[in-house]
Amino acid sequence: MAYKISSSLFNQGALMDYQGTIRFTLLSQSNDEVTSKMPVEKGILNPFGIVNAGAIIWFADVTASVLLLENSNPQEGMKGFPLAININANLIGNAKSGNFFATSTYVKKGRTVSVVHTVVTDEKQNIIADVTTNHVLTQ
Repeated sequence: MAYKISSSLFNQGALMDYQGTIRFTLLSQSNDEVTSKMPVEKGILNPFGIVNAGAIIWFADVTASVLLLENSNPQEGMKGFPLAININANLIGNAKSGNFFATSTYVKKGRTVSVVHTVVTDEKQNIIADVTTNHVLTQ
């Protein structure tokens, strides 16, 4: 079945326009574990007033990527960047304010594909998300 979208919809202008920033701070890094913090701020809240699911998954993926980068300085187009090829996220909780913390550890550290487990919590250690990501190193 083919779907047709009227071009007149695109000529009317935007119905909604959202803009915000997302940021994180690296708190600790070792060869086997990375911990980071993301403030819950207005720019990452959905219209319901809690953190957008995409922001939570982004936070987990970025923290996992820092683990896989192993202290190297990422550059655009670099060889060996850990590109996510699969993300499995269980969103368990959420918040309207405070900070989220992510801790990433290896499930499997491979030469081609690596698997990372990341747990996102709030300031009270309530689980926000349980995320497993698979990464391949770019060539």
